[in-house]
Amino acid sequence: MCDGRARKYRILGDYVTYSIVARCPETGQIGVAVQSHWFAAGIVCWAKAGIGAVATQAMALIEHGPLGIELMERGAIPDEALRSRLSLDPNPEVRQVAMIDSKSRISVHTGSDTIPESGHFIGDGFSCQANMMWKSTVWESMSKAFIGADGDLSKRMLAALHEAEAEHGDIRGKQSARLLVVESEIQSYPWEGTIVDIRVDDHHEPLMELDRLLKLHNEYARIDSLDVESISQTKVNRNPEIAFWKSIGLVQSGRISEARELASIAFEDNSGWEELLLRCANDGLAGVSEETISALLNANQDS
Repeated sequence: MCDGRARKYRILGDYVTYSIVARCPETGQIGVAVQSHWFAAGIVCWAKAGIGAVATQAMALIEHGPLGIELMERGAIPDEALRSRLSLDPNPEVRQVAMIDSKSRISVHTGSDTIPESGHFIGDGFSCQANMMWKSTVWESMSKAFIGADGDLSKRMLAALHEAEAEHGDIRGKQSARLLVVESEIQSYPWEGTIVDIRVDDHHEPLMELDRLLKLHNEYARIDSLDVESISQTKVNRNPEIAFWKSIGLVQSGRISEARELASIAFEDNSGWEELLLRCANDGLAGVSEETISALLNANQDS
């Protein structure tokens, strides 16, 4: 008969997985990313702007994440924070925990009783860790992919996850993933400072879905951009939400023909976009005026 504590670990803590914690030396952004065969495994990821990030996995004790962040926020370096957390853990040898702070200091623990293959690789400003893998090459391969990848911190961490999967990853397969990146500076409010937070809780190809959602996130992040590249991307992707709001900005910039082309993407998708335009004009919202109506809706009627 299992005691209550053992059952708690089994039900709440089987986050056997691979992950990366990292800090970008150029932007100071801090991030953590994970993939696992466990529903909603993104709970192993914790980060706070200007403070640091934690991955808590294997037979995970989730409290190591938020409480590890809290210790670093109070001034503890990752080594101190991790030692403090493990000293309070009744079963530290079944845990795998990685911490990084805003100065790129790192501390990692891979317990002796984690399910093999398990281990970690600490690099310059990042750490890759994994357990229950097919191969013991996973964490080092992740590190090489991260170092060799181009792009921002999100793309580089995602490259590391893809490399882990290329090394056959989790022996059970794949199910969920998360990518979390926060700002380099401490924010005034706890809900501020998140740059990217994308979760895939249940999917047959979680990393491919994470790829898709990151691209969509980046498009939404540039919704106010009216440069040539951004407009071209909107025409290709044909996202009605993006197209609608960009069309309003283009009208305000005097780029009427481009505005009509983007607006048509939304109008063809759903008649509700025309109604929304009218309601915004009636209430003087979102910069929509009678001129906007004339530029966009009249063109639609003419067609």
